Amino acid sequence: MPSPLKGLFKNIFFVVLVFLLLATIFDLLNTPVQEIKEISITQLVQDINNNKVKEIKVVDSDLTATYYDGNVFESKKEADESASQALINFGANKERIGEVSFVFEEPSSTRDWLWPFVLMVVLPFLMFGIFFWFLFRQAKSGAAQTFDFTKAKAKLFGAEGHPKEKITFNDVAGLREEKAELEEIVDFLKNPEKYLKMGARIPKGVLLVGPAGCGKTLLARAVAGESKVPFFSVAGSSFVEMFVGVGSGRVRSLFSAAKRNQPCLIFIDELDSIGKTRGPAITGGHEEREQTLNQLLTEMDGFEQNDKIIVLAATNRPDVLDSALLRPGRFDRKVVIHLPDIQEREDILKIHSRGKVLSSDIKLREVAERTPGFSGADLANVFNEAALLAAKKNAKNIIQQDLLDSIEKVLLGPERKSHVMTDKEKNITAYHEAGHALVAAFTPNAEPVRKISIISRGMAAGYTLKVPKEDRFLRTKSEFEAELAVLLAGRVSERIKFRDTTTGASDDLAKASQLARSIVKTYGMSSLGPIVFGEKETNTLWGNEFGETRNYSNEVALEIDKEVKKLINKAEKEAERVIKQKKSVLDKLAKTLMKKETIEKEEFEKIVRVRRKK
Repeated sequence: MPSPLKGLFKNIFFVVLVFLLLATIFDLLNTPVQEIKEISITQLVQDINNNKVKEIKVVDSDLTATYYDGNVFESKKEADESASQALINFGANKERIGEVSFVFEEPSSTRDWLWPFVLMVVLPFLMFGIFFWFLFRQAKSGAAQTFDFTKAKAKLFGAEGHPKEKITFNDVAGLREEKAELEEIVDFLKNPEKYLKMGARIPKGVLLVGPAGCGKTLLARAVAGESKVPFFSVAGSSFVEMFVGVGSGRVRSLFSAAKRNQPCLIFIDELDSIGKTRGPAITGGHEEREQTLNQLLTEMDGFEQNDKIIVLAATNRPDVLDSALLRPGRFDRKVVIHLPDIQEREDILKIHSRGKVLSSDIKLREVAERTPGFSGADLANVFNEAALLAAKKNAKNIIQQDLLDSIEKVLLGPERKSHVMTDKEKNITAYHEAGHALVAAFTPNAEPVRKISIISRGMAAGYTLKVPKEDRFLRTKSEFEAELAVLLAGRVSERIKFRDTTTGASDDLAKASQLARSIVKTYGMSSLGPIVFGEKETNTLWGNEFGETRNYSNEVALEIDKEVKKLINKAEKEAERVIKQKKSVLDKLAKTLMKKETIEKEEFEKIVRVRRKK
């Protein structure tokens, strides 16, 4: 919808322009007319004889005389006589007549008076007519927008006249179980009679749940593409307005349009923007968002048995949704979409490699191994960044190193090559990152090191990239303890080498403290027993988390702090033990980093393996 303020400025500009144009025309045409006195031809002859007349303009029988003093007079002669003969007949001196300049002009035609009439009469009326026509048109458009305000802002795909790129399940890599779950929906939309004949009731609503970028919207479009039915796509936030009743009106408009195009799909993205748990009406009545939710609940529950309309919705916050939305009869089915595993990541990379010029050394499996926890959107971004890197270098194709560099750029941000560290800072950073890598290499259950670098990226002065050997969905306490030791190893390395610590370990300490607290309070992996301490508190009015409710006493809080401190101290001692035992390896790693700034997995393993043999 165009901005009302923008339209107002446009109208004001147009009005000012019209009035300026009219003022200019009237100023040009409304010049004052000089009044000319009429004299007799006898007086004119006397003035000619007295050498007062400079020029005589002759137009038919009219004589216009211009005097040397600037005065202008008019006179008349006989129509059948020439000007000079008429003057001579009245006694003008021939020599004086010869000194006067005569100008002869043709009598005025119709064009001479028609053009001023058009400029002074017709044009102003025409300009006023155009001006009022624009005003009436704007008023009509504003009235139409007023009545259109409560219409749903849904985009329609798949209908005639709306050609769009067709998406099918073949364009969605991975998600095998999720696609199988939705095949029933596709089959019902293709052959609804088969199910209705058996008395079966297809789910009226399917809720797609998963983290951001995992492919919820893409999967919904694939369902529409496979079923070949109209697909209404609308964002949940488009229903919410500051005016009461607008949201519910748009919900009614959306479902009315869907009933005219059934069988069809309605896809509501970010359902949590209108579907949050309803709270108390502190303003004396239901707020606008709750009215919108109430109307959505009514429309979904008001479907008849033979209605061929299915509602798909996506959210990454299912915990804040109102329970009335999730009951049978509304969103009957919940499809949880997980982040892709290694094989699915490789398949996703193959899809995103279409249309890109790749070199023969590309190994998508290696890229998939280096990107655990990446969503489909992250992987698309990796390939796009690789293409941008290749284009900047004016390369003919994308090479493997471009993909590997783009992974680090997506994870940590761009390289800060302009950030120049002092030799002291560079040395501290080298020992800090070498400490992380060394403890990761010699601690059981720690993730293997893929790369070490002291080149600044994003907010980090250096980084140690660790990648698990395989995708993991469960974590053990020993793995958590190993991760704590690796996190604290950078600070321990600084203290052992320089007998001092820096602020470079602040992020590591924050992560370690949070992990240790989660081990005790969330996972029940401490001497306090298998108990979860603390509950997330949600604002029932706005639906957002704003803190934690303590369901334990102050004495238990003291015990939790002791357990957290015990885990941190144990991890610090483990990191210190490894670094002191492998002090020579630490020095070699740090010196290599100072020289090369980056150590890849193969070189790192070579350094560690040589020292292990010794």
